[in-house]
Amino acid sequence: MLQGSEVKSMRAGRGSINESYATEQEGEIYLVNAHIPEYAPANRQNHDPRRPRKLLLHSREIKRLLGSIQREGMTLIPLSLYFNEKGRVKVELGLAHGKRQYDKRAAERDRDWGRQKARIMRDRG
Repeated sequence: MLQGSEVKSMRAGRGSINESYATEQEGEIYLVNAHIPEYAPANRQNHDPRRPRKLLLHSREIKRLLGSIQREGMTLIPLSLYFNEKGRVKVELGLAHGKRQYDKRAAERDRDWGRQKARIMRDRG
């Protein structure tokens, strides 16, 4: 559920879902930490840029998503914000689970090796 100034800000091409996620509160799904900057012409009717926003979903979708995120390590991540053909703002959600500790170590090891390889190639260059 967006306020008018939020929709106008989105139409201006502003809004970010970096570091945001969806969570359950009181049996509903909310988008948390999404940043939609204030719309300057709205003056005092403006909105809070980082407020939690309720996602309008069918009850069957809510039950399915809640069942999925209650499993250990599962999270709802917004993939994109877009306008549909009717001009309404939609959010595409993805279901993901976090990295395990050994996955993080492997990624760090690969990143370090990539840096070392680049140094070697640059020095021999």
